[in-house]
Amino acid sequence: MPLSAVYLSRRSLLLGSIAGVFGSSWWPRPVLAASKAADATWDLTPDQWRERLSSEAYDVLRNEGTERPFTSPLNAEKRSGTYHCAGCDLSLFSSEAKFDSGTGWPSFWQPLQGAIATKVDFKLIIPRTEYHCSRCGGHQGHVFNDGPRPTGKRYCNNGVALVFRPAG
Repeated sequence: MPLSAVYLSRRSLLLGSIAGVFGSSWWPRPVLAASKAADATWDLTPDQWRERLSSEAYDVLRNEGTERPFTSPLNAEKRSGTYHCAGCDLSLFSSEAKFDSGTGWPSFWQPLQGAIATKVDFKLIIPRTEYHCSRCGGHQGHVFNDGPRPTGKRYCNNGVALVFRPAG
């Protein structure tokens, strides 16, 4: 590994630590490609989002919060269908990609094509990959490299950020 790569990763870790100590309002957050809605329909004010969403869904989708594990009824959902963004109803995941990760959040090994956008998150000091709905920019969860085949990915999703639509 080149010395510059080591320096940058240590620098990123330090800056992420500073952001965690002083709070996210002090540290400028990385810009998410999907944070500005491509369709003006989803370029809503905070008050408009609050009118559309429950307080729990608003905290997750608009403030990048996390729901408590094992609280989502979607953990036990076994029917065939599609999981949609609770903010804008974009299809994000097929039930065929869902699996029980044992983490307490609905988990998937692959999103639908073009459904999500990602960014690096330093909130827990160690960088993680955060993902959002590609249409409205609503926070969904984080992706990890400990999922099942064929992708090896675990898209760990907040249940309140999703709506399940059964097939048929």
